[in-house]
Amino acid sequence: MAERQQNTERKTLILTGASRGIGHATVKRFSSAGWRVITCSRHAFPEDCPWEMGPEDHIQLDLSDFANTEAAILEMKERLRDQGGRLNALVNNAAISPKGGDGARLDTITTPVADWQQVFGVNFFGPILLARGLIEELEAARGAVVNVSSIAGSRVHPFAGAAYATSKAALAALTREMAFDFGPKNVRVNAISPGEIDTSILSPGTEKIVRDQVPMQRLGEPEEVAKAIYFLCTDQSSYVNGAELHINGGQHV
Repeated sequence: MAERQQNTERKTLILTGASRGIGHATVKRFSSAGWRVITCSRHAFPEDCPWEMGPEDHIQLDLSDFANTEAAILEMKERLRDQGGRLNALVNNAAISPKGGDGARLDTITTPVADWQQVFGVNFFGPILLARGLIEELEAARGAVVNVSSIAGSRVHPFAGAAYATSKAALAALTREMAFDFGPKNVRVNAISPGEIDTSILSPGTEKIVRDQVPMQRLGEPEEVAKAIYFLCTDQSSYVNGAELHINGGQHV
């Protein structure tokens, strides 16, 4: 009886980078399945938000600020108290990729040191700080962590900057290390690596990449990425740990 009650309890997701694109689609996918979704982004809760949850399930968070991140973790713990201190899934989707003044790609030579630090603060340190800070809640729920990497983490990309790309490569390596360390606590850690996804931040020239490099000859949809994230957060992937799932229409081949 106790186990049946536990299985029917409403599940909770904490999602960073929820303000657009893949983040929006992920909120919709989980909320449609009955999950409570606590969203986190640099921006305040938007008035025209496309999902039902309100400001009470949104946390404004600057992951490049370690003190702000630590404070947000305490807020997350407090909000999870009414869920019995349980967190079923943490999805680290937030990322930044600064550009040059004319929108140009910043390479290893031209990227300012401050940009390197900010990018790694958000894209790399944010995920491990959140996962470590919420490890007790994840363990209590036998939860899952999904880190959102990128195809740019495994090859030079014509638009993604060097700091972004190397932070995503580091995040993929971090995922393996976390899977090894969190696994004994019954917390699975996996990564997804999207390719060219149809969002508002696509760079001019993406259509050439799709034509020349993607066997499926089309952009991916945010909803297709959200489905993969959902799979990795549910019992359908109960023995998947330390994996990196490529969502790119075959671009990596």
